[in-house]
Amino acid sequence: MTQERPARAHPAPAEAKVVLDENGQALTALLQEVLKDYHPQLGAVTDDVVVTLPRERLLEAARTLRDSPRTDCDYLCCLSVVDYEERFEVVYHLFSIARRHRLALKVSVPYDDPRLPSVISLWPGADWHEREGHDLFGVVFEGHPNLAPLLLYEGFEGFPGRKSYPFNDYQEW
Repeated sequence: MTQERPARAHPAPAEAKVVLDENGQALTALLQEVLKDYHPQLGAVTDDVVVTLPRERLLEAARTLRDSPRTDCDYLCCLSVVDYEERFEVVYHLFSIARRHRLALKVSVPYDDPRLPSVISLWPGADWHEREGHDLFGVVFEGHPNLAPLLLYEGFEGFPGRKSYPFNDYQEW
């Protein structure tokens, strides 16, 4: 007896509409002013403000976002690495506890030179996130005090987070 999958009541939209609320719009305007010297690209994804910068500007822009009383991004919620096969994108999810706003700071790095400055001096909580990004994707966070393996054993070959990593074919019986 086979079960058929029920039809979806509502088809998935071709493209999700991004709508920033009043706070998101205000944050976007603020970031345009605070980060104007860094020439950021500002946008929105899933209703969050996104700042995209070249890697050469990462550390100084991150310091500005943390230290400016107008942005006060004092908390690094998460750091993630995305493999787009021809490049990596490192995403810093920042939050201001006092101001209650959040944003994503994105930086692209080439696949053949995956290096970024470490932000551990700005947000000590970046320690494990950067080690995970190094373990799984091979991104080198320059200036990090200890990029020893976090998830993998010492001497592990390759980077299993990369799309190019060869996994053994898994087959069910």
